[in-house]
Amino acid sequence: MVWSFLLLLNCKSDPTDYVTHIEGYWEIESVILENGNQKDYTFSNTIDYISLTDSLKGFRKKLSPNIDGTFKTSNSSESFVLKFENDNLNMYYKTPFDNWKETVRIATVEKLQVVNENGIIYNYKRYQPINID
Repeated sequence: MVWSFLLLLNCKSDPTDYVTHIEGYWEIESVILENGNQKDYTFSNTIDYISLTDSLKGFRKKLSPNIDGTFKTSNSSESFVLKFENDNLNMYYKTPFDNWKETVRIATVEKLQVVNENGIIYNYKRYQPINID
């Protein structure tokens, strides 16, 4: 039993590995509120595009997918800086209107999970365009 526990400790994800998976198109899957209630999203008309402009800086932008595979977007985006702190990967956002932090809990090829300063957890899946063929 002790060995199982030690093995679990050693299997903890390394936040430095998350950076390679953050960039891309993400669709919200669910949100877990502070009180533990979960809101599932079976459909969303917007997706998040996250781009890394260099190794530790980037931006997030909301996009609306079109049927032809293109996206409709506004010119607004949210800039962020990635920081490794206390075995976590944190995203520090800054806009002309606000500043906030999100902590990346999971970032894989298919899944992204972040938690904000209020304890609200956002679960994303990699966006896959709808194929109408």
